[in-house]
Amino acid sequence: MQPLNSKAPATISSLLQQTIDDMAAQAGVERGRLAQAVVELSRLFTKERGALGHPYLDDGAFAAAYLQYFLPVNLSKIQVLLDEMPEETYLKGPTERFSVLDLGSGPGTGALAVLDWWHHQRPTPGGELSVITIDNARSTLRQAEALWDRYCRAAGTRSARLQTCEGDLERPTKGPWLGQVKQGAPYDVIILANCLNEIHRDAPDPIAARTSVVSEMLSLLAPHGTMMILEPALRETSRSLHQVRDRLLQAGSRTVYSPCLHERSCPALVNPDDWCHEERAWDPPACIKEIDEEVGFIKDALKFSYLLLRKDGRTIVGRRPDIYRVVSELRELKGEKRVWLCNESGRCEVGRLDRLASPKNAAVDDWHRGAIVQIERIVRKERKGKVSALGRIERDAEVKIIRSV
Repeated sequence: MQPLNSKAPATISSLLQQTIDDMAAQAGVERGRLAQAVVELSRLFTKERGALGHPYLDDGAFAAAYLQYFLPVNLSKIQVLLDEMPEETYLKGPTERFSVLDLGSGPGTGALAVLDWWHHQRPTPGGELSVITIDNARSTLRQAEALWDRYCRAAGTRSARLQTCEGDLERPTKGPWLGQVKQGAPYDVIILANCLNEIHRDAPDPIAARTSVVSEMLSLLAPHGTMMILEPALRETSRSLHQVRDRLLQAGSRTVYSPCLHERSCPALVNPDDWCHEERAWDPPACIKEIDEEVGFIKDALKFSYLLLRKDGRTIVGRRPDIYRVVSELRELKGEKRVWLCNESGRCEVGRLDRLASPKNAAVDDWHRGAIVQIERIVRKERKGKVSALGRIERDAEVKIIRSV
């Protein structure tokens, strides 16, 4: 079987997992009800998102299920993307502050992900972490505070500060939250995780309304900062994110750091059945494996759609017509391998016949979703005056993997 990617699977740190386990034990939800709540929440998250109550985590069983099952998954997705950010986002001197804004935070998913990542990954000791979380439910903010405090005590850190604010992203003028957020600007990282699709559902133009929210928050981003938008890897939510992306880029003054390798209109929107998402290797904790076995789920990979946006023009790799991102699985067909690629020229299907495999194009065998690759030459055959849409990699064409994920 083709490996998901060449990097070691993402994992939850033992300190973070212990924090979650301790909080879950306090909830006191019986195991059978917990598993049932996981199934119910999964159905709401994937098939009936319009039926999600606000705030749905006020339900005790749902809150426990999210904490035990969905929180570790979403934390890991955020930490994978924190690792993907350019270093100037977070490289700080020993006395400087690393400032983060977590919008639509729920029980502090982004805040806790950053806290654990900062504790383990900061390149030099010292400095201060400052996180502001915004959510419209006081109960989830209290849970965020409890998780944060428990982690800080276990880690022995006194240089991390959390501020929680109750606020509605759909109504920025309601309450003092926007003023408090502006006082804390500029931010090195702004996170919108799994919440953009939940706002402005009933607006006349939901895409325009969501784009306006993102644009206003981008104005609070530091010049060297990164905005992270993460959404479920579903067709509806992903295509909505692609549309927001296009509107943001049309307005100018920001670029996509990743995953896109261009600022042109998203080619996944051309065909209504297409959408673009990521799949990263993940080693789930034991508690999730146990729940999966009980309910018949398989949570062995991190699947999501995302954007990392910047205002300084930085991109994950240089823009070049011979550099592509792999946006599908590597499909092993009879006598050949094929993938879908994307760059400034659009989405294209490319294959290499097994009989044309060579040392120069051997990297094709290691292609995987999300990889950034360089291809010296793609050939398209012409038959009866028509050029084939399928591109071919020949024996003497050099292929490289520029970045795995």
